[in-house]
Amino acid sequence: MSLHRQLQQRAAEGRPVRVGLIGAGKFGSMYLAQVPRTPGVHLAGIADLSPDGARANLARVGWPAERSAARSLDDALAQGTTHVGDDWQALVRHPAIDVVVECTGHPIAAVDHCLEAFAHGKHVVNVTVEADAFCGPLLARKAAEAGVVYSMAFGDQPAMICDLVDWARTCGFPVVAAGRGHKWLPHFCDSTPETVWGHYGLTPEQAARGGLNPKMFNSFLDGSKPAIESTAVANATGLAVPAEGLRYPPGSIADIPYLTRPRAEGGVLDKKGMVEVISSLRPDGTPIDYDIRMGVWVTVEAETDYIKHCFEEYNAHTDDTGRYFSLYKRWHLIGLEVGMSVASVALRREATGVATGWHADVVATAKRDLKPGDLLDGEGGYTVWGKLQPATRSVHMGGLPLGLAHDVKVIRPVARGTCLTWADVAIDTHTPAYRIRREMETALSPAD
Repeated sequence: MSLHRQLQQRAAEGRPVRVGLIGAGKFGSMYLAQVPRTPGVHLAGIADLSPDGARANLARVGWPAERSAARSLDDALAQGTTHVGDDWQALVRHPAIDVVVECTGHPIAAVDHCLEAFAHGKHVVNVTVEADAFCGPLLARKAAEAGVVYSMAFGDQPAMICDLVDWARTCGFPVVAAGRGHKWLPHFCDSTPETVWGHYGLTPEQAARGGLNPKMFNSFLDGSKPAIESTAVANATGLAVPAEGLRYPPGSIADIPYLTRPRAEGGVLDKKGMVEVISSLRPDGTPIDYDIRMGVWVTVEAETDYIKHCFEEYNAHTDDTGRYFSLYKRWHLIGLEVGMSVASVALRREATGVATGWHADVVATAKRDLKPGDLLDGEGGYTVWGKLQPATRSVHMGGLPLGLAHDVKVIRPVARGTCLTWADVAIDTHTPAYRIRREMETALSPAD
């Protein structure tokens, strides 16, 4: 039975999937816009550091005020309405909640939320992929030990890439490469919140008018977010990562099967079976027509002449050998699609992407020469960007994961372009996020 039919059945039986949302910002608001239109789902509670801001976002997406007026979570459950507050612990501990959607975008807090949810028997859809990037393999293990499902969020590109990879493998195709698109030029890795709008083609006034967060947007532009998302994909699918980080080959959708094949065959890959990101800009900065900037793709190989001939007969767009074919989705709808994950984990107990091993990592890398006393400001900021690395290399160097490079003091000089290590910083060792990362380094052996 389809997920939608199952949700309709749950609605008819008066047994909706009961959801708790932590974080009602932009991503969370997009999910909130869809909840009233989804049968068999009851968003019982929202926890946000600013309940008034959450209510304002509810109004923005079209919720009537009475729908979120419940004075307590128990009232909301009894009335079929939604409680809005700031107590995330009460939300994840309530016995009636089935699924927690972690949507804060704060990786250290997200780890706390996930672990507490597991401890109280809740499935988790983790939108905060930054947390998954530095400790997802161990979060997945802890969820399994607790008997619950931990999942990446459909609508975000990593889960959608995982879906394409699963499609390919289920159909019997070997996956040659998979990934997403991005607007990229090499100097973007030095971008800061002060320079981001020029690269995006917006004025600071336009950005302010739209309420756009320059640090968040810069985390995409400077390569941190593509590295984070590629790490999540590699750890979920077992695909390898480039030895020297993402290459961002420029190309249109038509170019993907040419670019995403081994170098020995004219492509950019070290070998078959890797993650990569395709740039929508030529090296001179001009845009490429029919780009994959906002989408995802997978490249597969025809292993026999018969399959190759089938590609030809059905006009599949391949490379010039006819062996490599790329399937793609040109767009993703972010939080508007999270309902797929909520339904999947609640009804089928299946994740829409989850780490199955430790293959990749994102290491904080200096944007400028850093000196003792400098304070790291995390992804998208002024001090570091995230570089995709094989997990074995990261562990060997003692690399500082980007997700933990927030409000951390530098204690020795680090040259621009250098990956930071644990020894370069003074870090709070008492947070659950730090402890689970170090536990992962001990408990899980990175896979080549």
